[in-house]
Amino acid sequence: MHPFRKAVEDRDEEAVAALLAEEVVFTSPVVFKPYPGKAITAAILRGAMRVFEDFTYVREIANPDGRDHALVFTATVGGRQIQGCDFLHLDQDGLIDEFTVMVRPLSAAQALAEAMGAEFERIAREASAG
Repeated sequence: MHPFRKAVEDRDEEAVAALLAEEVVFTSPVVFKPYPGKAITAAILRGAMRVFEDFTYVREIANPDGRDHALVFTATVGGRQIQGCDFLHLDQDGLIDEFTVMVRPLSAAQALAEAMGAEFERIAREASAG
């Protein structure tokens, strides 16, 4: 099991943040522009932990070199069932330097965008404090 998966499943926000490289780039499933940096990425992930209900990783796929991972998940957001995948790339130190999320179906992605939008003021405050 990838340490990131374990940290998320344990809802351990500190462990999640500790696995992020300072220069990590987070690519959202609902926003075009990527978010660079550990503080904003950690805050976004905390926000996601607040809005996802019944979050479960159902599959883990890894590249043989160990630097690329795909973590397939299911959850509920705003009453919508969502299926998604966290794509992680690790730097030479084993920290996540690229984090891309993709989700489906469109109705669930829209519910996610709405839920995260409602969290974004708090996410921005947390990122600037961190």
